[in-house]
Amino acid sequence: MTRVGVMAETSLAGVLRVRPGAPLGHSLVGTRPDWVPRLAQGQPATALPGLMASLFNLCGHAHRLACELALAAAAPGLLPPPPQVAQRLRHETAAEHIRRMGLDWPRLLTDGAGGATAVAQLGALKACPLLRPQAPADANVWPTTLAWLEAHWLHMPATVWLAQWVQGGGQWLHGWASSVAATPPGGMAALVHGALAADAVCSPTLDPANALPLPLAPEGQAALAQALAQQPGFTRWPQWRGGCAHTGSWTRGRATHCPPHTVWSLLGSRMAELVRLCLPAEPRGTTRHGGAPGLGEQWLSWGAAPTGQGQALAWVEMARGVLLYRVAVDLAASPGAPRVAACEVLAPTEWNFHPQGEVARRLSALDTQAPVEQTRRAVNLLMAAFDPCVPFELDMASSQTHTQETNHA
Repeated sequence: MTRVGVMAETSLAGVLRVRPGAPLGHSLVGTRPDWVPRLAQGQPATALPGLMASLFNLCGHAHRLACELALAAAAPGLLPPPPQVAQRLRHETAAEHIRRMGLDWPRLLTDGAGGATAVAQLGALKACPLLRPQAPADANVWPTTLAWLEAHWLHMPATVWLAQWVQGGGQWLHGWASSVAATPPGGMAALVHGALAADAVCSPTLDPANALPLPLAPEGQAALAQALAQQPGFTRWPQWRGGCAHTGSWTRGRATHCPPHTVWSLLGSRMAELVRLCLPAEPRGTTRHGGAPGLGEQWLSWGAAPTGQGQALAWVEMARGVLLYRVAVDLAASPGAPRVAACEVLAPTEWNFHPQGEVARRLSALDTQAPVEQTRRAVNLLMAAFDPCVPFELDMASSQTHTQETNHA
């Protein structure tokens, strides 16, 4: 991509400006413009899902689906029910996890000598059955992807890996990464192991009480819908119950006990979710401890609810966390062809990268006198773990700005 192309893409998508050690509120500043309300208003309601998928092409599948769910709840009969919701979420979320781990982690979690690691991971990605164009129609794609995962990244049976993670969390992840790191060189375990040193400066652990919950209770649905409709700037600076919240693979199934996560152990949480998505769904009627979600297509949550006449809120769990859509449809102005009266979108990046949120607080706590490379590695770990959907610029104390693009496939 040319320099002009990079600047144009950044101006449209926005950027995260990262200033380690700056006071809270200034350590992390997002410039992503909120195009949705202006672009959506007045559009034919039936055209909105396609427009949103084009506007948010990085996660277009999730945006299309959330928009379809919202419209179906706001104006029943306007669109046919979205087909195969659980299957679509499962496929696209697992594929996005694989792409981000295989493409971004070698760039972010190495010490600058990650060329061999990147080449090794690209080679592995080429062999991944789930990333092949015909994957959605391949009935055998999940067993073959699970076998690929075991051979290329886990180097052990996936069910054993997942059971050990559930039991031991970050402590077990450390042991696994240490023991497998050298076999093969440049593998996933080596990437995870190499990032551990940066964890000590990215404390504290995440508070589970601040996780954005799903499923949303009716009062929570109403509160979020009202805030999206009435509070200016809520889509850029959202709050949950008066404070900042975080969302991601580590917040799924909050009914089960899980020890608090450090930033580094979030890498393990994302790997564990990929394993869960690749495993087969459990038989209907299976009761799991604590009401936890099942495996495969049962793992991710989604839904929609009317919030007023011609209005609805929809939510889907995607790779980066919970995606929310609120739509209002003008049912009277254009009988038979209703148009969009309002639309607001709240993506996971806005929760996790709030100027006073989880990542910002850790950035503010970084020592401005620490070696530049130590700070850089801490920032990169935060970005790999929380995974923004926009590029970020790292502004060091020397005032030299280092732009790192999030080149998503």
